[in-house]
Amino acid sequence: MNETEGALSISTRPCPSGPVVLRLAGDLDHYTGPGLRTAMAELLSGPGADVIADLSALDYCDSTGMTEIITAHHRTEDKGSSFSVAGLSPALTQLFRVAGLDQLLAVYPSVEEALDALGAS
Repeated sequence: MNETEGALSISTRPCPSGPVVLRLAGDLDHYTGPGLRTAMAELLSGPGADVIADLSALDYCDSTGMTEIITAHHRTEDKGSSFSVAGLSPALTQLFRVAGLDQLLAVYPSVEEALDALGAS
């Protein structure tokens, strides 16, 4: 699946070992958040899979974007799977820390490290 909503590009890459990497690039905000919601609904409509959100190309995330990430986390957990984020920029790392998202979500420096943590590399 590849989708572009405004200034947000969303793509998914299933890994042979099970997890799905959800790559977000651009801006995640009030205008583009529904694109993430739609992508997650599509992704979670099938059998449950662990999701790694690759945020390494995410340039901007506002409070609506953070809410969408939290919602994606809860929806994935409701399916019995895990949701983690990887590749945060220094600015997003600080934002996640201030908002307390680093306490709610599993955060990894890279997708590869997230895959290792899931035993999926």
